[in-house]
Amino acid sequence: MSSARRILLGTWEFVVGDDWRSAVGVAVALGLTAIVATTDLAAWWIMPLAVLAILALSLRRAARDASRRG
Repeated sequence: MSSARRILLGTWEFVVGDDWRSAVGVAVALGLTAIVATTDLAAWWIMPLAVLAILALSLRRAARDASRRG
């Protein structure tokens, strides 16, 4: 395996990890923050709210999956 491929796979594993949904949520939140930052509105509040929402959804999924396993 080439070193470039290993670096790309390592970066993918670091960013996405075990939960691709959280990675997508962060990407969407960053995009929304960038869009709002181009307007006259304050954009600082988007990421903290997004992090709380993504964390809550992730914990809810983990708890649901754990209860299904037994």
